[in-house]
Amino acid sequence: MVYFIGAGPGDPDLVTVKAQKVLQKANAVLYTGSLVPKEVLSWCKEDAIIKDSQGMKYPEIFAFLEEYKDKVVARVHTGDPSIYSTIAKQIQFLQEKSISYEVIPGITAAFGAAASLGIEYTIPGVSQTMILTRIEGKTPNPEKLENILACKNSSLVFYLSILLLKKLKKKALELGYSPDTPCWVVEKATWEEESIYKGTISNIEEQVSHIKGVALILLGDFLHQEETQESHLYVKPLQKELKANK
Repeated sequence: MVYFIGAGPGDPDLVTVKAQKVLQKANAVLYTGSLVPKEVLSWCKEDAIIKDSQGMKYPEIFAFLEEYKDKVVARVHTGDPSIYSTIAKQIQFLQEKSISYEVIPGITAAFGAAASLGIEYTIPGVSQTMILTRIEGKTPNPEKLENILACKNSSLVFYLSILLLKKLKKKALELGYSPDTPCWVVEKATWEEESIYKGTISNIEEQVSHIKGVALILLGDFLHQEETQESHLYVKPLQKELKANK
């Protein structure tokens, strides 16, 4: 059995109990070394075969999964395996080889960042839609940036895009975003060395120009965290309020 494990955004304590149990019994572990904290591997058995997938191409990854198919294999990805993890291609290979697998979800960086910031992505009257995306770089993006930014009433979170922040700023201002639109960056969300930068679309670039690694970009008025409408789930209906005031 091959287990695809979401190791969370960085803090090893955010790994699920189910994932921890798999790591404790795994015979072979293939992990994303550039992103998965080494502490996560502390739960592995002493005799477990542990290999870093950083720099490996698909044929090498497939070979590893197939070599240990009769063992318990933990394929450890950062965050949640369903987002920017390439598990679709790996699962396709396993299906072709009739190798059993299971996916164990994890906490994606967007939710780790929100916890660190103490924010909500869905603010009544401001945003009820969250978009997880990335800015097109070397890898093509079928969703054009202008179409994504056209969703001004959505909470926008950009992965893998910190080096393309200038492109985001330019396009946002061209599309009529106010220069004062909140734009925050969370570097290495939930890691011990996490850093948070709060600015606007006009000035955030100069604050984070030194970042070359893992960081999220959050953009939108939802960052004000101010409701423009009250949630009917938590506010008494007007009639009841009037009756209570009589």
